[in-house]
Amino acid sequence: MRPIARTAGRALLVTAMMCGVATRAWSHHAAAPVFDMNAEKSVTGVVKQVDWTNPHIWIWLDAPNASGQVETWGFEGMSPNFLARRGWTRTSLLPGMRITVTFRPLRDGKAGGMFMTGKLADGKVLTSTGAE
Repeated sequence: MRPIARTAGRALLVTAMMCGVATRAWSHHAAAPVFDMNAEKSVTGVVKQVDWTNPHIWIWLDAPNASGQVETWGFEGMSPNFLARRGWTRTSLLPGMRITVTFRPLRDGKAGGMFMTGKLADGKVLTSTGAE
């Protein structure tokens, strides 16, 4: 193979690989989110579990529904690194804590959404957006 053809072939391969990575990154932050970004709701309950994992944390909350039955809600948060820069630690939310969560609801109406803020029983507010 000639040096020019070899270089062109490598450039084509690298370009194809970069396009593949860009496609995956775009699909992770898709244009049509599963959350209703025009709505904001809140729910009060007790923290059941916190999954402090990448790429996003998950907060599981037990809260009574309209008929009085306990329902588990799931809230997707930002990355642990992002939240740590806003003062969060692994112990900011622990099972058994009472919290009121403000969130962007799921478009399909299921119990959960994108975590925005959480107000603890002592009045402390945890946020996953800009500065507190």
